Amino acid sequence: MNSLGTSIVNGIYRIVINQILQSPGIYYRSELDHNGISVYTGTIISDWGGRSELEIDRKARIWARVSRKQKISILVLSSAMGLNLREILENVCYPEIFLSFLNDKERKKIGSKENSILEFYQQFACVGGDPVFSESLCKELQKKFFQQRCELGRIGRRNMNRKLNLDIPQNNTFLLPRDILAAADHLIGLKFGMGALDDMNHLKNKRIRSVADLLQDQFGLALVRLENVVRGTICGAIRHKLIPTPQNLVTSPPLTTTYESFFGLHPLSQVLDRTNPLTQIVHGRKLSYLGPGGLTGRTASFRIRDIHPSHYGRICPIDTSEGINVGLIGSLSIHARIGHWGSLESPFYEISERSTGVRMLYLSPGSDEYYMVAAGNSLALNRDIQEEQVVPARYRQEFLTIAWEQVHLRSIFPFQYFSIGASLIPFIEHNDANRALMSSNMQRQAVPLSRSEKCIVGTGLERQAALDSGALAIAEREGRIVYTNTDKILLAGNGDILSIPLVIYQRSNKNTCMHQKLRVPRGKCIKKGQILADGAATVGGELALGKNVLVAYMPWEGYNSEDAVLISERLVYEDIYTSFHIRKYEIHTHVTSQGPEKVTNEIPHLEAHLLRNLDKKGIVMLGSWVETGDILVGKLTPQVVKESSYAPEDRLLRAILGIQVSTSKETCLKLPIGGRGRVIDVRWIQKRGGSSYNPETIRVYISQKREIKVGDKVAGRHGNKGLAGSLLDRHYRIAPFDERYEQEASRKLVFSELYEASKQTANPWVFEPEYPGKSRIFDGRTGNPFEQPVIIGKPYILKLIHQVDDKIHGRSSGHYALVTQQPLRGRAKQGGQRVGEMEVWALEGFGVAHILQEMLTYKSDHIRARQEVLGTTIIGGTIPNPEDAPESFRLLVRELRSLALELNHFLVSEKNFQINRKEA
Repeated sequence: MNSLGTSIVNGIYRIVINQILQSPGIYYRSELDHNGISVYTGTIISDWGGRSELEIDRKARIWARVSRKQKISILVLSSAMGLNLREILENVCYPEIFLSFLNDKERKKIGSKENSILEFYQQFACVGGDPVFSESLCKELQKKFFQQRCELGRIGRRNMNRKLNLDIPQNNTFLLPRDILAAADHLIGLKFGMGALDDMNHLKNKRIRSVADLLQDQFGLALVRLENVVRGTICGAIRHKLIPTPQNLVTSPPLTTTYESFFGLHPLSQVLDRTNPLTQIVHGRKLSYLGPGGLTGRTASFRIRDIHPSHYGRICPIDTSEGINVGLIGSLSIHARIGHWGSLESPFYEISERSTGVRMLYLSPGSDEYYMVAAGNSLALNRDIQEEQVVPARYRQEFLTIAWEQVHLRSIFPFQYFSIGASLIPFIEHNDANRALMSSNMQRQAVPLSRSEKCIVGTGLERQAALDSGALAIAEREGRIVYTNTDKILLAGNGDILSIPLVIYQRSNKNTCMHQKLRVPRGKCIKKGQILADGAATVGGELALGKNVLVAYMPWEGYNSEDAVLISERLVYEDIYTSFHIRKYEIHTHVTSQGPEKVTNEIPHLEAHLLRNLDKKGIVMLGSWVETGDILVGKLTPQVVKESSYAPEDRLLRAILGIQVSTSKETCLKLPIGGRGRVIDVRWIQKRGGSSYNPETIRVYISQKREIKVGDKVAGRHGNKGLAGSLLDRHYRIAPFDERYEQEASRKLVFSELYEASKQTANPWVFEPEYPGKSRIFDGRTGNPFEQPVIIGKPYILKLIHQVDDKIHGRSSGHYALVTQQPLRGRAKQGGQRVGEMEVWALEGFGVAHILQEMLTYKSDHIRARQEVLGTTIIGGTIPNPEDAPESFRLLVRELRSLALELNHFLVSEKNFQINRKEA
């Protein structure tokens, strides 16, 4: 694990997400039965998530439900835990209620501890007959129930003591009879209107399961596995009459395999998203309700997903995932921290009339409800103005306006309630919440540009976000720069020289380029903490995800409908939105049954221009420019060729000239479609070993320079997103680089976008008195002004990772599904066009009968017709009409036959409309 909280497992950066779980303890709730009567229950949650319930019926009888179906009297449970009737009555507040439902049958069950244990075991284990009391039965009950379902843990003991006003020591982490009786007393009080129910969605009833807790659980699991291994080793040694040594007994594989499976397979262990610096820091601050012991996306209710008043200052009310997991995956607020007891704490300033100093304190959920908490933007008070003598505040989960003298605490920062992604949105108070959510997610998808630029309008947190992301090179001590180059910096100080390596053209797991650029010259004296080099998407130590471009919010001949964006050629030719992407291609060599695979540049039956970039060893050379289909690594795989499989000319050559035909097939690494670029790195990896042949891995890294294209996705910081719809020529001479439909802003409630573009970036030449806030611009083609004045400005526009080069796809012919005979789906499978039911409706609406016939026959699942079309297209003939039914109709007939339904069908001739009884 490094200093940023990420782990490196097998060379891959991974992050463990914090999980939100129900805190162990007891929680009371009320439900209505089928008669409309309130039924009060108390749920005891153990440290590992097991649940037991206490419920009180209409006759005030209390039952303990240890499983979903079986329930047992509270007296039997207390007696099985070691108390007699006298001790039970002495430790409860309502002994008369306990005595009211004590009949002769109950007295017999709790007459002795043995009878109570037998009764409880019979109900808990669901066994038939009459079990016999024994020590083994007591041990089994102790192991299965009292040690597993009744372990509260350190946090559960604290919650139980606070809820039931107990003083049991913290080191006693198991459920005691005293806890059961106190819980029953509280349940009786709720029955008669005393006490309050618990809000299960309040953060005071939740706990954060961090990476330390998860690793601790995995370590316990590894010890259990190690115990089994030690037992097996000892038994084997005894059986073979050997003396085991400590080195043979205690081995590391149980521990290493447990942690490897945890980091590789656990749902909360994820590959670190390294698209840009903001993505890295936000990914580590996520909170998830999902995972083992948590909720699922399909069963979580709306109440759990919704915002709770206790979230303010702890969990961002805006930043969450979209889709089925909305509200289940959140993000920490910028000043929140995880407390000692697993709770989320938020900082506040204490307001005191006695002291002039400022005292900051962190409060857990529930603690701040007893104070009047003012908003963080209430920094000053003008007593001469009546409106400024009251401030907005929170009290007991309610939002109200109170006088300044009544305030106890104040938030330390106006953006305290938001996450890092949401706090980077300027004018967020003018945004719609849905658009702010989109903006928070889209900023994490921004691609680092080759020429990054700081935003003109910011929130002030860009520098701190860049520092905390780890993308910058920071001086660890003061000194003087004695040497610099592209890959390292030498810092002299305290009598020695410190070498600081720089990241040079490194590939992220999203194929973006991570590169650090030097900021300090040679000979300069620096201080500790000073920035030495900028990283990807940072300029001057500040976050720089996009560019400030001139934008006009206007329609332009309908080309920007449906959120399309028009862009000027200057964005392409001046490399304004140019980004570098690095792709990795690898190939492995193995030992087959016919021998080892061979890496070579002598590949038979391949054209010479495909092998032009290979060196003598058969690997592509550094600096080579490669195109689609070029060979990156030449490899031959041996195979056995039977005599009957030789072609006639091969058999003739062998018989007459004695030429041996190649017994190897080429399995070269070829550059796939869309992978053109320049080779920047080649790595040949071999495993150490004593065998004559070791498997090898060859990795080739190719850098791509991508200018912005039609189809690329761009977005602002206010949820305004769209695709580049058209590329305008430079000779049009239209002032803006980027044009967008003006009414989009008001329709989607993104007024903050207009604030950023006009209010804070207004220049003297932009303002015109005739059109306040707008300007009249001219059409470069005709020289005439546009009909209406428009808003123009310089907003901050991002280029997102959803690029057309990664998504565009086409094919003439390819593979088909075996059952339906329709083209496969997806670019990775070289899939084709698939026409569904709704697409057919759309084509029918336009009346395009011939196109619809082609879609459903030639281009889909008509086997004979598509074969004839391919040949006819090559020779330039007329495309024949299909004469029989497509394969989907045949499949329907077969499915009906499987249901014992016979479908007879006939084809009607097109010429004379006579029935042609040809089998379809």
